[in-house]
Amino acid sequence: MAIKFNGKFEVKRTPEEVYDFLTDPNKFAPLLPEFQNLSVQDATHFTVKVNVGVSYIKGAADVKMHLAEADRPKRAQYKGQGSVAGGNVSLVAGFDVTPANEGAQVAWQGEAQIFGRLTSVAGGLLEPLGKKNVQKLIDSLQAALTRESGSAGTQVSETA
Repeated sequence: MAIKFNGKFEVKRTPEEVYDFLTDPNKFAPLLPEFQNLSVQDATHFTVKVNVGVSYIKGAADVKMHLAEADRPKRAQYKGQGSVAGGNVSLVAGFDVTPANEGAQVAWQGEAQIFGRLTSVAGGLLEPLGKKNVQKLIDSLQAALTRESGSAGTQVSETA
């Protein structure tokens, strides 16, 4: 089962500041919904642990992440693999940062592939839950990037 997501927002920060935030797991990982902890291996590899709960399947997922593409201050892309009781997940998430008005625009896109028993047990719950959690993360990222710099406009869209 694949869940695709994308959207964009603007903040009053320079593209360099936004890029530096998005490529520092110590800054953005705690914003993940159901975040538990973070283990940084090196500048491009880290593991994040999050709580997972879908239907009667509950537990924690360790997701090994890799900064696969880094083009400061324009683009960052992460690839990750993880497992949770009843399934595995493979994901790709990218951020394109461009100058806009008095700051930067962040266009984000990604896809999560979910495999295993989890897809048959949770079925139709996975996509809405996944999109809800992605939106929570994006809202948290935007808020964190806006905190020190004033207000920002929002324009978010999602596609299935």
